[in-house]
Amino acid sequence: MTQLSVETTPIPGLLVVRMPVHGDARGWFKENWQREKMVALGLPDFGPVQNNISFNASRGATRGIHTEPWDKFVSLATGRIFGAWVDMREGDSFGTTFSIELDPSVAVFVPRGVGNSYQALEDGTAYTYLVNDHWRPGVSYPALHLGDESAAIPWPIPLDEAEISEKDHNNPRLADVVPMAPKKTLVVGALGQLGRALHAAYPDADRVDLFAGEGVTALDLTDADAVAAWPWHEYAVVLNAAAYTAVDAAETPEGRVAAWGANASGPATLARLAREHGFTLVHVSSEYVFDGTAPLDPGHTEDEPLSPLGVYAQSKAAGDIAVGLAPRHYLLRTSWVIGEGKNFVRTMRTLAEKGVSPSVVDDQVGRLTFTDELVRAIRHLLDTGAEFGTYNISNGGPAMSWREIAQAVFERSGRSADDVSGTTTAAYAEGVLAQGNPFAPRPLNSAMSLDKLRATGFEPEDAMTALDRYLA
Repeated sequence: MTQLSVETTPIPGLLVVRMPVHGDARGWFKENWQREKMVALGLPDFGPVQNNISFNASRGATRGIHTEPWDKFVSLATGRIFGAWVDMREGDSFGTTFSIELDPSVAVFVPRGVGNSYQALEDGTAYTYLVNDHWRPGVSYPALHLGDESAAIPWPIPLDEAEISEKDHNNPRLADVVPMAPKKTLVVGALGQLGRALHAAYPDADRVDLFAGEGVTALDLTDADAVAAWPWHEYAVVLNAAAYTAVDAAETPEGRVAAWGANASGPATLARLAREHGFTLVHVSSEYVFDGTAPLDPGHTEDEPLSPLGVYAQSKAAGDIAVGLAPRHYLLRTSWVIGEGKNFVRTMRTLAEKGVSPSVVDDQVGRLTFTDELVRAIRHLLDTGAEFGTYNISNGGPAMSWREIAQAVFERSGRSADDVSGTTTAAYAEGVLAQGNPFAPRPLNSAMSLDKLRATGFEPEDAMTALDRYLA
């Protein structure tokens, strides 16, 4: 009996599946779609949402070449067909062809953007196909003439003897086809420090934020109508850099609502949409989801139980739980982010240039994360197809206190490290509270283990090396 197997073809991503068919005098049975077994053999876990059946009454009925904007798993229910495929996607493989005869023991996985066509070789042939997006009226996509000379498909039944629709007779030749573009990338929270860095790395990505800006569209993820109107099916990757990061203000009644909206409700909405539309969700979180009591070596690990202290931390932890429900997700916990905009390093440099000698807490330790390093890690995980899940991401090097980082900035600004004195978090909090301002509890240890990230082949750059470049 044929063993279940998956074979590659000259068209990237187009796979032939050979499956066992169990037969006796009554007929036959097969496992037409068996997710666990097929995914283990290399078939994408493409998440089908619709099952269609195409019945062909007479031998010679020929359909195609149609290029649909979804993935497709095609198999025979009865009869035999000749299948032919042409790569219609942008890129080097555009125009590559492949053909094979299908019976009930052979199926084909067709990736989005590959044109497909089928010719019935027997009367009463029916083939079924699973797709991972719902058909929508009014959606157009590329098609190719069945007799295109450059494709040179070896039809078993000559096309002048085949049954072909008028529409398929009028499809263009390959030279006139506009290749199908890949699905897009969306940056959420595009106006923040990380959002701007992501735009530099993904200049063609669509960008949204709570408010509109240059090249940025307004989209409020807590607005159900706005979310429903957005074309989520057009995206392969959504990069969520949106967050409410005013840690102390989150302790106020107004801040609590804003923090939970941005840090919990927004990610939960994106996770739901990722399940519905199949895109990969990249969500950036924080080490604040931990209480800071982990040992400095190795630091907080990805599987450590959540233990958030303040409102901001609790809202981020809730967002983490929601994002973990998305089938294709990278949940990235980072710390002490530095990019383009207001941040600790810029504040310390300004104080150094003004001759101020600040007092900085010395009992909170962690590692800086420069936005270009965070973006580099995101690209690495996406480009290498790393296993989905949670990763800690920061720059490398030894964990340092905020005071030690401030001293490093002062030294690089021509000041003495001794011009930065130390204080405790408790003393700093007492001063803030005495002025009538809110103060959120902080984790004293923000250092995270980077071993899981390193295991993917990514080596974090030393934070002080990155600091030198940033200040330069």
